[in-house]
Amino acid sequence: MRFQLLGPLALADGPDVVVLQPSKPVILLAALLLHANSTVSADYLQRAVWGEDQPATARAALQTCVLRLRRLFTKHGVTGTSIEAVPGGYRITAGPPTLDLLGFRDQVRRATALAGDPEAELYTLKDALSLWQGSLLANVRSDVLHRDEVPRLSEERLRAVERVCDLLLGLGRCGEALVDLWTATRVYPGHERFHEQLIEALYRTGRQSQALAEYRRVKGFLLDELGVDPSPSLRQLELSILRGEDLGAGGAVRAAVEPAPAPDAGPASVPGATSRVIQGAAVSLPAAAPGAGPVPAVPHFTGREAEAAAMAARLTAPPPPGADGQRPLTVLVSGAPGIGKSALAQHVAHLVRDSFPAGRLLVRMTRADGHPRTADEVAAEVAAALGPARAGERALLVLDDVVDADQVRPLLTSPDLAVVVTSRMGLGGLIATHGGWVHRLTAFTEAESYALLLAALGTERVEAEPRAARQLTALCAHFPAALRILTARLLTRPGLRLGDAVDWLGDDPLARLTLTDSPDHSVSGLFDRALDRLDPRLSEALLRIGAGPPELLGEADVGDGPEGPEGTKDHPPVPEDVLEQLADAGLLEDGPPGPYRIHDLLRAHLRRTVRIRNRRTEKV
Repeated sequence: MRFQLLGPLALADGPDVVVLQPSKPVILLAALLLHANSTVSADYLQRAVWGEDQPATARAALQTCVLRLRRLFTKHGVTGTSIEAVPGGYRITAGPPTLDLLGFRDQVRRATALAGDPEAELYTLKDALSLWQGSLLANVRSDVLHRDEVPRLSEERLRAVERVCDLLLGLGRCGEALVDLWTATRVYPGHERFHEQLIEALYRTGRQSQALAEYRRVKGFLLDELGVDPSPSLRQLELSILRGEDLGAGGAVRAAVEPAPAPDAGPASVPGATSRVIQGAAVSLPAAAPGAGPVPAVPHFTGREAEAAAMAARLTAPPPPGADGQRPLTVLVSGAPGIGKSALAQHVAHLVRDSFPAGRLLVRMTRADGHPRTADEVAAEVAAALGPARAGERALLVLDDVVDADQVRPLLTSPDLAVVVTSRMGLGGLIATHGGWVHRLTAFTEAESYALLLAALGTERVEAEPRAARQLTALCAHFPAALRILTARLLTRPGLRLGDAVDWLGDDPLARLTLTDSPDHSVSGLFDRALDRLDPRLSEALLRIGAGPPELLGEADVGDGPEGPEGTKDHPPVPEDVLEQLADAGLLEDGPPGPYRIHDLLRAHLRRTVRIRNRRTEKV
């Protein structure tokens, strides 16, 4: 059992969470947990529960409140934690595994010790912040605690958020920092450091006008509401922006859009660098948002060696004789959601950077809600990002998460463009009309999965427990997205043995393969979003297949009828056209003339989804 204090006060037992109803015993519990492992005086507990105007019988009422709290523990099965009566007051014992506040502080201490490794410090701090679950003590009705304790806890969180944003800016991940900073500056308008970080992030992602507008907004707020001028550091930041100064890792944007300069060359050595930086970065957006921007590097890229080499060779091959006016070169990378299409495309874009002096651009073809962007919108954005064409110079577009061929065709107009398309769909119509090469990705091999763990976690950690490492890759079913999530979680827990992680992950892989600070990064969420993008008829068919017997996919050596694999009495056959559409959407593999297959993690997710839906139906 775990106490959750960083949000509404709650009891958690694995995935089950009980938010406690407001009451005096709940106030008492909050006051004790806020000072866990220390004696809390009876006088302080009385003030917390009844306020400054206490009843004459407060001391006796406090003892009754303690008894009620102990009964509450019994009711909810709380064991291993007790409320001790000690001289002068009461005490509750807890540790990082049983109280989220202590877990948060422990992770912050670990992060401080990792100050020499920014990536490790960042992951550890994000893991700490993931423990915050909402408005602090929202169900604890105590003016004393909200006056004396909540501001102190909020300050601890703000310091951690501020440090996370500093690390992101230091690592050049300004777009990622913007996501947190937009919220922080609006919730805490008087916190000047957040505004300073936001303005810097905007400027370093090419949004100079927005950065200056934000400065003017903050300046107005400080003068109107507080009667003070911006801090010297904010004023200096404005001056640096007006002068167009380099603020650190902002050069990373130029390096991705422009041809790479020599190692000892500065920005001035790149012809036209200033104008191209503005053009290329003006439409650059955070990674989660749609837009066109520089192609980011892929950390710890492993596997796909044959595919990467073949793609690089095709993109850099000289045009055949008499190829004037031919359509641009197109390479399609297709496969299931989370199979690693975007990572491969971005990795190859970096491999071939010297062959595309006019720039390399990543264009996200869907919005955050999964809806496709229009071809006209994307074409205008690409034109603005690449700027005026220069004769004979080639550019590379990576069109990421294409939904249909009509999104792509209007962009295939210039012989100086090479295009890499990633899509869950097969896009056979595009290949039929415009040609190109197709690379359809499947799950990693055992060797590729093991290599990913080596690259991400380090040889020393993995080779110390090779058997456990291979068990972990098997629990992830060699699915790239699952392996990435697993390694991220293990990196935030450098002291966790891989053998212990096997037991932890094996209990419930689908529930554990998620990043709590980033809910979008979860295997279940990935599959849910894929289902949401399907036609309802197809999603229902996929749920039937996942929850049904192998015969629905012809996996048990049963013959296929004219409408697809044979069904059973309780499971009618799935029409072959439906199976083919699901395969084209990347959710089934292979197909006629052989049987279709479904990935193990997807099948497990579909079965869980059906069970949950059935339970809800039964309750209704």
